[in-house]
Amino acid sequence: MTATAPIRVGLVDDQQLVRAGFRMVIDSQADLQVVLEAGDGAQAVRALDPAAHTATGPVDVVLMDVRMPTMDGLTATAQITARATDASPAPRVIVLTTFDLDEYVLSAIRAGASGFLLKDAPPEEMLAAIRTVHHGDAVIAPSSTKRLLEHLVTALPPDEPGAPSDPARVAVASLTDREREVLVLMARGRSNTEIGSDLFVAEATVKTHVGRILAKLRARDRVQAVVVAYETGLVRPGS
Repeated sequence: MTATAPIRVGLVDDQQLVRAGFRMVIDSQADLQVVLEAGDGAQAVRALDPAAHTATGPVDVVLMDVRMPTMDGLTATAQITARATDASPAPRVIVLTTFDLDEYVLSAIRAGASGFLLKDAPPEEMLAAIRTVHHGDAVIAPSSTKRLLEHLVTALPPDEPGAPSDPARVAVASLTDREREVLVLMARGRSNTEIGSDLFVAEATVKTHVGRILAKLRARDRVQAVVVAYETGLVRPGS
């Protein structure tokens, strides 16, 4: 038995064999437990409704597929995260995707997802992503994720509906020079420890800067802050 309660995980995928494989890997960990499965987004939205009082109890992290019948993962993610309140936070969502679906991922992040993961990622990467998201961070560190994020923002035409808005530019302009430095390093996938080393400051100081950045950008987590950094031109792919 672990000293603390295990992280409660929900699996949303229309392929039963995929869910079975994920469950086997996740349940093999002492600190993780699958408590909910759904075959499409609509089932997930119903099962994760706080008013439903399901026997499984609250779910901490959801692994959400994108393409599913009845309701896709993007719509489900938006509906699930929109329910969040101070008294009843929504579960954090990790969107499962492949490179040929990357045009959908940025929409998922905007909808409130805390990260995305390639479906063919190694099991240890999936397990690390669940733990990372549960602890309040976001999944941007793996090199595959960074490449995917860069591909997304590069493909986003400046005049499309998803282009950076004036409020986003104003928010970035409100950052101090040091906060901008930290945000750039975040966009390059650097951890707080690595940022502290790069800037010769304590990790606690980096955490303070990150908190202020998220507040100023009104970003839920690091992923959303990094998306803003790319979209507003503060960071460009390959820089």
